[in-house]
Amino acid sequence: MPNLKDIRRRIRSVKKTQQITRAMRMVAGAKLRRAQNAVLQARPYATRMRATLAEVARVQQDSVHPLLEPRPQMRRVEIVVITSNRGLCGAFNSNVLRFADRLVAARERDGQAVTITCVGRKTAEYFARRRPRQLGGRHVFDGWASYASAAELASQFSERFTSGAADEIVLVFSEFVSALTQTPRSARLLPAAPEAAASDQPLPVEIEPNAEKLIAVLVPKAIEVEIFRALLENQAGEHAARMAAMESATRNTEDLISRLTLQFNRARQAAITKELVEIVSGAEALKGS
Repeated sequence: MPNLKDIRRRIRSVKKTQQITRAMRMVAGAKLRRAQNAVLQARPYATRMRATLAEVARVQQDSVHPLLEPRPQMRRVEIVVITSNRGLCGAFNSNVLRFADRLVAARERDGQAVTITCVGRKTAEYFARRRPRQLGGRHVFDGWASYASAAELASQFSERFTSGAADEIVLVFSEFVSALTQTPRSARLLPAAPEAAASDQPLPVEIEPNAEKLIAVLVPKAIEVEIFRALLENQAGEHAARMAAMESATRNTEDLISRLTLQFNRARQAAITKELVEIVSGAEALKGS
């Protein structure tokens, strides 16, 4: 049984850990509010961007943009996996990574050559151990998710698609549902085929100078917006998961402190009882002599 000094030292250590987890929970909560607002503002913009692209592509049938044209055979697939750079966020990263691993295995069963592009330090660490030969680019963006980072990634992916290095590019990220729920999902990034429009009616607006030039501007912008939205979704999910993990860790430290305090009191009572027994036994020995 540990002595009183050891128990007291453990209680102090756990209390210090509790202060750290509480501070991290508060920081994650503040960042979550900002990240949640950013992703909620980006979703309607991304949705409207896809709808606009579909409307313009419907009236533009003469030529197809290179980034919209599907390949007859999807032989080379690039899967872009987005995770966080840091841990201490529960199963947030591991859920996305397992989802991506299953997706890679499914594409390989279909006979496709898969390349994995890592966005986030945790992705690179995971696949460097499991699939080192399939690793492609590695991108680690420190700090807040920015549109400039999304534009940089979009430029690289577009170049790989148009050059024929990849026949399809798929995004894998964690979609922010709520502060308690983050769902891994995949979305095809390239070819950026717009959804088919339900109506054949002419557009209620006039396109100047023409639909072809507008598509040439919209398609790259739509790809950047999709990547930026995925980065924001992942960012909000990371802070939500870290806040929940730190809250759980704080509760665990409270339970541990309670158990250690109880153990300390019992040990102290046992020590006092032992001392009393020794005093009484000594007194009886003196009387007997």
